[in-house]
Amino acid sequence: MIDRVKAFFRHPARLVPLIFLAAITASTLLLMLPVSHVGTATTRFTDAFFTATSAVSVTGLAVVDTPVHWSRFGQFVIMLSFQVGGLGIMTSAVLVGLLVSSRLGLRTKLMTRMEISQALNLGDVKAVLLRTVAFSLVVEAAAALVLAIRFSAYGFSPAEAVWNGVFHAVSSFNSAGFSLFSDSLMSYATDPWICLPLCFATILGGLGMPVIFEMTRRHWGRRQWSVHTKLTLAGSAVLLAGGWIAFLMFEWSNPATFGQWPWYDRILPAFFQTSMVRAAGLNSVDIGAMREDSQLASIILMFIGGGSASTAGGIKVTTFFVLLLVIWAEVRGEPDVTAFRHRIAPPVIRQALTVALVYVACNAFGVFLMQRFEPDLQLMPIMFEVTSAFATLGQSTGITDDLSEPSKWLLTIAMYTGRIGPVLFAASLALRSRHRMYRYPEARPLVG
Repeated sequence: MIDRVKAFFRHPARLVPLIFLAAITASTLLLMLPVSHVGTATTRFTDAFFTATSAVSVTGLAVVDTPVHWSRFGQFVIMLSFQVGGLGIMTSAVLVGLLVSSRLGLRTKLMTRMEISQALNLGDVKAVLLRTVAFSLVVEAAAALVLAIRFSAYGFSPAEAVWNGVFHAVSSFNSAGFSLFSDSLMSYATDPWICLPLCFATILGGLGMPVIFEMTRRHWGRRQWSVHTKLTLAGSAVLLAGGWIAFLMFEWSNPATFGQWPWYDRILPAFFQTSMVRAAGLNSVDIGAMREDSQLASIILMFIGGGSASTAGGIKVTTFFVLLLVIWAEVRGEPDVTAFRHRIAPPVIRQALTVALVYVACNAFGVFLMQRFEPDLQLMPIMFEVTSAFATLGQSTGITDDLSEPSKWLLTIAMYTGRIGPVLFAASLALRSRHRMYRYPEARPLVG
């Protein structure tokens, strides 16, 4: 019996969700302590559990005003939660990948080693984890230093400037979306010394550790980069540039967002929005005041998300561009799906299709339920909120505080499953792959 229990908990598909659930429970209990909030009013369990889930899942949605409701201790608990959640997500993703690779056959192991081991040393898990933690802390420290110096110029005391810098640096790199300002970063929308460090920390955190390891490896040029790294970098650049242009076009003349500033001050908020909308969830303009075109573009970018094994959510950049390559190959009549002079393996294509369709189904079902719970809300804010929760982004059109209890629990479940789902789902696909000794006759049903 004991051996069976140990075997049950050793399986990553069971262990990782329990670890995250334990972290959420601990964070909830700490946030319900009287020392965690300001004043004498108590924190409801629903609000504490929602906030803890949002922090550990590095989402950023909030049902209470973070700088107003939570004390400095409560804010520290929230920061610690999304720091642990961010590091845990990255390390668990890497660990699950290592565990999965150990279950594959020799030929697949060699192929996996050729594709991945340039970035990850499959034989030294400890070194991988140490490099992950070290890189995270270095980026966070660098961003925090710049932010603290800049916040001090706004009249904050040294202690407040350092605290604001550290909190927002950790929040941005871990794609958490929490802010110590009630309006997020709207008061600093045109300040490059505030926005750019947060953008760069978010972009680096959203690339994924395999890509970072491969890019920083000594004597390893771009020609030796894996297809995964090339696809992630190229796809991220395309999405970043495309989103930047789209937000400039849609919001250029909107007086409630970019239109309130001179033309030269509209460039930075557009770059900030497109950097944050796939990962961190911080905002420098009122999301609810954006035009529906921009909100729809944000939903698409949230749905795609960031790189694999990163702090960002969504279906991931590689999944999205693999599907685009499948469409391109089919339109051209190509027998194989190729990227950077390499054939994409059919199992990868099936996994990409499965992950994308599962995300579509989850989002559609969540939107359907919230429409039943919130009959007075329009469709676009509901779509934005549900996609933000499942993609663990954290941006909102401003309806989170006013949602009913069923909607809050729906978003809580969405944040939890949206964060742990991709890693475990991909692992289950790889662990359950098997070969049959026979094949059924081929059929060609009409498609389209």
